[in-house]
Amino acid sequence: MNAVPRLSVGLPVYNGEKYLAESLDALLGQTYTDFELIISDNASTDRTAEICRDYLARDSRISYFRQPVNIGATPNHNWTFEQSRGELFKWASYDDLYGQDLLLRCVEALDADPGIVLAHAHQAIIDGNGDIVLKVDYPLATDDPNPVERFRSQLSAVGGDDFYGVMRSDVLRRTPLNASYHHSDRTIIAELALHGRFYQVPELLFFRRDHPDRAERAKPTIRSRSANMEPRRASRLRHPTVRLLAEYIGGFVGAIRRAPLSSAQRRGCYAQLIRWMASRAKPGSKQRIEDSAPPSAPMPIPDSSAVAGPRRVAQG
Repeated sequence: MNAVPRLSVGLPVYNGEKYLAESLDALLGQTYTDFELIISDNASTDRTAEICRDYLARDSRISYFRQPVNIGATPNHNWTFEQSRGELFKWASYDDLYGQDLLLRCVEALDADPGIVLAHAHQAIIDGNGDIVLKVDYPLATDDPNPVERFRSQLSAVGGDDFYGVMRSDVLRRTPLNASYHHSDRTIIAELALHGRFYQVPELLFFRRDHPDRAERAKPTIRSRSANMEPRRASRLRHPTVRLLAEYIGGFVGAIRRAPLSSAQRRGCYAQLIRWMASRAKPGSKQRIEDSAPPSAPMPIPDSSAVAGPRRVAQG
């Protein structure tokens, strides 16, 4: 590995003892090795610190930090990026799994085309046992040369999880990073899409775990999710739900304002945002594919020799 790694992987974690070791094995077993792994333990109360220190002693690519108090998921995510050194960056989750070639394929895609700002791979949802229960389609037009179309696609379509893709650090630094309102991951990814195209590696290499302790399951309301992102958001008086929703819309507005767009493109993005806001009253429009219950019937999953770990389809 180079003195300054090309890629930094930020892994924020809180009480992740159940799946953390499995996720670390998948990350550290990647065929692409020129990366640093920055773990920020958000004052966990379980065996997370013990697991992290064990891996730290075994792999020099790891940097482990423990926050003195729980600072919230949003500051913890942003903190890992602020410590990063690589020209490329990826957030990782303590409970997800990764095909062995995920990082390699994403870095290759970014190296091949400087117009690409984020690379990711096809995704499946796995359960607590690591069994595949759902293949997630990717209908988003994030590879379109028109930034207005990329933005429209981010607003209107669901699928994949580009927040966990490999990004260009210099582009990510032009954004305000993660905020502490519901689905702030959508606004930051929409802003990145305004800066450049995304690329989806045509291989099943990312496995998003769905389990009862996952934040979207354990924190089902806008307020509870926002409070998980940052504790001060728990105050109903200072942070009413209407404020949290207004900040969500404001996140998209800010993304359009900051992005390197022409006047016509900016007007086009604002028009798309207005259309999207009007559509939110439609039944079912507020649900993302990642928040839905897994199907009862198995779904076909393409095989990939580069997949490490989950390759089974759970029987309903």
